Amino acid sequence: MKRRIHIVAALLLCMTFGLHWVVLQSVAWTTMVIERTCSTSLRSALATTFDGQHPCKLCVVVKAAKAAESTAKVPFKQPKLEIFTLATVAWTSESRESAEIAIPYVITPVSRSDRPPLPPPRSA
Repeated sequence: MKRRIHIVAALLLCMTFGLHWVVLQSVAWTTMVIERTCSTSLRSALATTFDGQHPCKLCVVVKAAKAAESTAKVPFKQPKLEIFTLATVAWTSESRESAEIAIPYVITPVSRSDRPPLPPPRSA
């Protein structure tokens, strides 16, 4: 079970980096070289495979999907997180003693009152 989780995590990581397009493009190039060596020499098969002028169907699909993926990316704008705010003071023209102060909300830590279970739980 743990091995499967590691494999799935590795595959998801590879897909995050776009390695699935590299694998598909490699399969396309390998197939093109094999098909073209049947009718021509290895040198001309390699030349026509990698010149970019003779793409196969899979090469066209991979190129279109890469282009669509790169244009679909929306720039991520991280929201500004303000943890501490300054107290704002508004002075009135009548008197300086009357001031409106906005005090930031303060979170105080809560201590736990329950005790840990005895004996400690066994590790799995």
